[in-house]
This record gives sequence, C-alpha cells and structure tokens, in this order.
Amino acid sequence: MTHDPNGSTPGLFTERNQLTRANTFPSVEFSIPPSDPIEQIVTRCRSHPTHSFSAPARGEKNEAYEGDGDGNSVVSHLTEVSYPEGGLQAWLVVLGSFSGSFVGFGMMNTIGVFTQYFSEHQLKSYNESTIGWIFGVYVFLSFFCGIQIGPVFDAHGPRMLVIAGSIFVCACMFLLGICTLEYWHFMIVFGVLGGIGTSLIFTPAFAAVGHFFLEKRANATGIAAAGGSFGGIIFPLLLRQLLPSVEFAWATRILGFIFVFCCGLAILLIRSRLPPKPGQSVMPDFTIFKDPPYLLLTLGIYFMEWGLFIPITYITSFSASSGALSTAFSYQLVAIFNAGSCLGRWAPGYMADKLGRFNSMIGMLALCAATTVTFWLPASLIAPTVAADTSSGAVIKGLIIVYAVIFGFASGSNISLTPVCVGQLCETNQYGRYYATCYTVVSFGTLTGIPIAGALIQAAGGRYWGVVVWTLLCYVVSLGCFIWSRGLAVGWKLGVKF
Repeated sequence: MTHDPNGSTPGLFTERNQLTRANTFPSVEFSIPPSDPIEQIVTRCRSHPTHSFSAPARGEKNEAYEGDGDGNSVVSHLTEVSYPEGGLQAWLVVLGSFSGSFVGFGMMNTIGVFTQYFSEHQLKSYNESTIGWIFGVYVFLSFFCGIQIGPVFDAHGPRMLVIAGSIFVCACMFLLGICTLEYWHFMIVFGVLGGIGTSLIFTPAFAAVGHFFLEKRANATGIAAAGGSFGGIIFPLLLRQLLPSVEFAWATRILGFIFVFCCGLAILLIRSRLPPKPGQSVMPDFTIFKDPPYLLLTLGIYFMEWGLFIPITYITSFSASSGALSTAFSYQLVAIFNAGSCLGRWAPGYMADKLGRFNSMIGMLALCAATTVTFWLPASLIAPTVAADTSSGAVIKGLIIVYAVIFGFASGSNISLTPVCVGQLCETNQYGRYYATCYTVVSFGTLTGIPIAGALIQAAGGRYWGVVVWTLLCYVVSLGCFIWSRGLAVGWKLGVKF
C-alpha cells in the first residue's frame, strides 16, 4: 500500500507487533501489515472520533468533541493508514454498489406493491398478518445473514458473494412468476431466496465502499444507498404499466432481466482494497450491553427498524382501501415515497460528515415521528368517511402524498446512517463485534414488525389508525433512545458534533 497525500486517515491506532484493524464499516475486517513505509508513521492525526465505553473521552468532559468535533485520541505511538477518498477506482466501486443497492434495496422498497397485489390475487384467501410474514422473513434474512457474510468478505473479497447474491435475487424474480396459489411457494421464493440474495449483494456492496472512503464515508455510502430508493421508484412504475398489459408472470420476468443487467455491473465493479486480519471474530458478544450508550443505541435501532418497514409495506394498501386514490395511483405512491427517500439516503449522509452522525440521525427520527402524527394519522382517521364525502377524499389524497414525500426523505437515513452511528461508540478494532451484536438483536424487529402491523389492521376491522399509532410509538421510543445514548456518550450540550 502506498502513501497518498490526497487521502484521509481513519484516526489513531496504537502501534502493535500484530496486525492492526483499520475498518469502521459493518462486518468488514481488514488490516494493514506492520511493514508499511516509514512515511506513514505519524505522531498525531485528526479523524472522526470512535470511542469505546472505556475510552477516556467519556470521562474527561469530552474535550475531543468540543468545537468543530474533530478530536484527537490520546495514544502515544500511532500508525497512519491512507484512504483515497475519491479517484476513478473508488467512484467505480460506488457505482457498482449503487447498482447492487438498486436491485437489493429496490426490491425491498417495492414490497408494498407486492403486498397489495398478493392480497388481491394469489393470496387473497389469507389475512394481512399471514401475508406479512412473507415480507417479515424477507427483511429479517436481508439483515440477519449479513452478520456472517462479513467475515467471508474479509477472507475472500466481494466477488463470489455478489455472484451468489445475484443468482439468488434473479432466480427469485424469475421464479416468482410461476408461483401458484400455495402460500409456501411465496415464502420460499420471495421470503427466503430473495432475502438471502439481497443480503449477499448489499452487505459486500456497502462494505467495499469503506475500503476507499473514511472522511467522506457517510456521503459515499449515502450515494450507494440511494440506488435502493431509485429502484423503489422504477420498479413500482414498471409494475403499474406491466401488470395490466402482460400480467404478473411476464412483469416479474422483465424485472428479472433488469436485475441481471444491474447485477452484472455490480459483479464487475465492486471490489475490495485492503487485506484482511486473520483470526478476528465478529460473533455477537452480549456482554458489551453493559455499556449504557451502546445498549440504548441498539434499542433505538430496534424500534426504528420495527416501525420503518410498516409505511413501506402498507402505504399502498392504505391508499387503495381508503377510496381516495385509485389502485394505479396507489402503486405510484410507492414511487413518490422512494423519490423522497432517494434524496434522503444522500443528504443526511452529507450532513452527518459535517454535523455529526448521531446529530443527523436524531433530526431525521424527529422528522419521521412528526410527519407520521401530522399527516398519516389524520388521513387514517378520516378514511372511513371518504365514500360519503368527496372533500374528505381530496384531503386524504393530499395528506398521504405529502406524507410519502416527507417521510420518504426522513426515513432514507434510517438504513444508511445506523452503521456509522454504531461506529461512534467503539474503537475501530471492536467494530465488527459491536455491529454483529447490535444487528443480531435488531434483525428480530424486522422479522416481526410487518406481521404485527397486519394483525393490527385485522384487529381494527380493516382500518389503519392502529398501524399508524404503532409506527408513531416506535419512532418516539427510538428517538428517545438515540438522544439518551448521545447524552451519556458526550454530554447534553447541543453544539457538540457527534
């Protein structure tokens, strides 16, 4: 590895005789051999601070977080690792990650359309909660499998993982068209096959970005994650046009061919850059929940994920059932939602590099809660009267469109900023363990959130106010946990960058 004067440094690392961990991205393990050139040995360097619960910064009035927020760790002998922070190869990796996200998260952001279609056609004899388990399993596997995909990425690089994931998601989309009325067909093809394939693609896709960026990592990751929102715009609009004309089987096959092209780009462009550190474990370690800020952060992410996929899944069915919007426009609403999310994936990441990761996340969570109580809750309460009142239908239509745009923007950060928030609470060489432990717990929230929402709809007699209140409560609790975690980590001063 050569020194690049235009790069950035990841912070301070204690010099040891063993290999030294250098990553801050989920499930990514890599290291720098101790034989690096002498030009890369420095005494002090500036970086985004990442401290464990035992770091002095938490007990020394947080001097490292005052002012502009770029503090220095207190260590005596340090090793510098250079990151390109740009260049052709780095941005090609971002493009490849964008393509992988376009398929993986684009599919995830379209589950609202599939939920509505299945409930009206192939699975119309099943209730909302039962159908919801298909998508709950899909989202659960998308996140849970990444815990052990990371070490494979470390040892062998991203190519074989992305190839395997591409085969899975393309097979999922091609096979979906031949599923019959049997419930288990959809559970296996969409829930299991699609969920594992999504995880195999987006885990190495996002991890590879961390090999090329540090100072601009939140921004670069946000650009890559925006591919998922872009896919969430394109796929619902395509399905709206294709389903009436060529029916479901060929509509999903056409999506499958698009998946093949985008996955091909991801396979060609996604690559790793830094060597792994052998023998490093990222198995969950529940003893680190003794650290109160980390425990609160994990709870905050759990409740956030619990609520996040409810609007994504049920905004289409709510719009159609209200009578205020046609079925065709209900499909378009998912595209509107993801258009807001597309900007929301990038902009908060850019702000996070300037203002602090926790600070940006807290602001976006507050906006999610505010829009839910301001727009979706009134629309859900007005909905039963819409059939008898044309003016009520216009109000609901306006409220739900505004909600889709603003909540879509605010929730865009919910996936792209959570990994870097975890990185704020641990030392670099502990990151894999902290991330694995957090998402071992959080993934179970994604498993149960959608089925719980379906059960609430059924309990309320088909009305959606219970689902809206549940979403609101999840975001309020999540917001409180993030604020509390930040306060315990760096104090309660609003001006601290963290």
